[in-house]
Amino acid sequence: MKAATKIKKIIRERCLVLDGATGTELQRRGMPTGVCPETWCIDNPLVISGIHEDYRKAGADVIYTCTFGANRVKLAQYGRSDVESINRELALLTRRAVGPGVLVAGDIGPMGRFVEPFGDVLFDEAMDIFREQIRGLVAGGVDLLVIETMMDIQEARAALLAARETTDIFTMVTMTFEAGERTLNGTEPAAALVTLQSLGADAAGCNCSTGPAEMVGLASAMNPFRAVPLVAKPNAGMPQLQSDGSAVFTMTPEEFAGYGKSFVENGVGLLGGCCGTTPDHIVALKKALNDATPPVCPRTRPAALSSCRKAVVIDRGGPLMIVGERINPTGKPSLQEELRSGRTDLISRMGREQERHGADLLDVNVGVPGIDQKKAMANAVKALSVASSLPLVIDASDPDVIETGLRLYPGRALINSISGETSRMERLLGLARRYGAMFILLPLTEGGVPETADERKSIVRNIYREARRHGFSKNDFVVDGLVMTVSSNPAAPAETLKTVEWASHRFRCATLLGLSNVSFGLPERPWLNAAFLAMAQSGGLTMAIADPAGEELMNIKAAGDVLDGRDTDAERYCRRFAGLSGIAKKQTDAPSTLPERIHRAVMEGSRDEIVSLLERSVA
Repeated sequence: MKAATKIKKIIRERCLVLDGATGTELQRRGMPTGVCPETWCIDNPLVISGIHEDYRKAGADVIYTCTFGANRVKLAQYGRSDVESINRELALLTRRAVGPGVLVAGDIGPMGRFVEPFGDVLFDEAMDIFREQIRGLVAGGVDLLVIETMMDIQEARAALLAARETTDIFTMVTMTFEAGERTLNGTEPAAALVTLQSLGADAAGCNCSTGPAEMVGLASAMNPFRAVPLVAKPNAGMPQLQSDGSAVFTMTPEEFAGYGKSFVENGVGLLGGCCGTTPDHIVALKKALNDATPPVCPRTRPAALSSCRKAVVIDRGGPLMIVGERINPTGKPSLQEELRSGRTDLISRMGREQERHGADLLDVNVGVPGIDQKKAMANAVKALSVASSLPLVIDASDPDVIETGLRLYPGRALINSISGETSRMERLLGLARRYGAMFILLPLTEGGVPETADERKSIVRNIYREARRHGFSKNDFVVDGLVMTVSSNPAAPAETLKTVEWASHRFRCATLLGLSNVSFGLPERPWLNAAFLAMAQSGGLTMAIADPAGEELMNIKAAGDVLDGRDTDAERYCRRFAGLSGIAKKQTDAPSTLPERIHRAVMEGSRDEIVSLLERSVA
């Protein structure tokens, strides 16, 4: 039986017990400070073998290799460059210590540097660094990989994607969260889980930085979004500072194990210990989990997107969602010029403004003829990942441009769009699967735009049939009703509305419309757009691509949500018209002095503006 199959079988039958701390155990058993733990273990194999063996005797099903810092960046600090051989040797050492009956996990920790767009390490460079380590671990015969203690969701993505492109063995990823239940660069637990499980993690969760009480809360935040088993490896409480300056973990094994069933109740199926835990903690945990029923995983992923900061659920019964449409150069000379120049200030500002006006997602289109659209998409994705907390919709006609955006995006994106055109459909479904994206299903084919709802239904079913072959469910896409202009075909809006109603109520999936197409060529377009939105809302529309600054449209949306029962107690409606919602207000206190403008640019992540303002300040 393959290790991955064995692991999944165990998780269905009982909770999987992971080992405890390695670093604090090494220190307790004589490893001096300031040395490279990995090479010290190679030079002192009896010590690390003793730790591995003690965890096996304690009842751990999975033993981590001592390779947490065995990547190119960390090893270079100790003058070592033989990454693959070090990882291979430590993996083999672990196997010899625990024998064939226990699973060996190849341990992969962070580099200690942030990955773009949050740091100076290029994404592909980060992937190369992790691939090198993974090759060594796989050569050493590990049964699974664990990517752990990640503070940067983009670094976690790079490591996971490197694993997926190198091997097919079981891979789990755990993030570490600060006291405010966010990672160091601001990712909330649900966003991390949505991103990682969609990208192919076989299990995901959290480790280190907190004790079990706090980590149960993190698991609880992840649990509603869970489509894979959750992992938890808390510390033995929080360290207590001693008079000699040392830190000691004081939580007893019994107290630690007392949280075991609370973890299971919150979706955790793989549980062990991190800093300060010992073999005694694992003995107690194993005993506490003996009669625990493992959590059952949902069969499909939730309909959810994520940015690097938050998760957004695509709720067919919730308030209508707005996809901000403004980051599209069509008819916008200033945006076209910015894209040609390679700057991103305007893109960042448009993203922030649409978020303030109430957008839920941001559509990103960089389609200017004659420019390097892959580079432009990369720049836009990086800028918006810093400037806005909203998930992105990657919008392009060229699949290569879409792939550039998906690869760099530190979240789960929505592809705009996948149609029934055979050659494009196969390529784009493959990209959606590889990068864990959702997609907009556009019901048209090489034969052109279908005029009737019945024709569109047939195309939707055909694309869905193909999508299922790639592992997608109805939670993974949104059906576009296909809006055509009423001025050229008065019957077109009715066919669109029939498509939306069928997809929402009969086919039972999320739906979307690009509203502005309906009014093309007519005067006073906002009124037509708003009226069409109201009609579509009554048919079950889930989201609309529109300008959230349009007051008529956003007011109709708010009223429609109340009348359709999507706004409980009219709470959002009342907030909006009481002036308390996310409606953008006039900036009466806009920064005027140069230091104030520099401060605002730093807080908003406007890198190009920061450079320009700093140059002015020192001129």
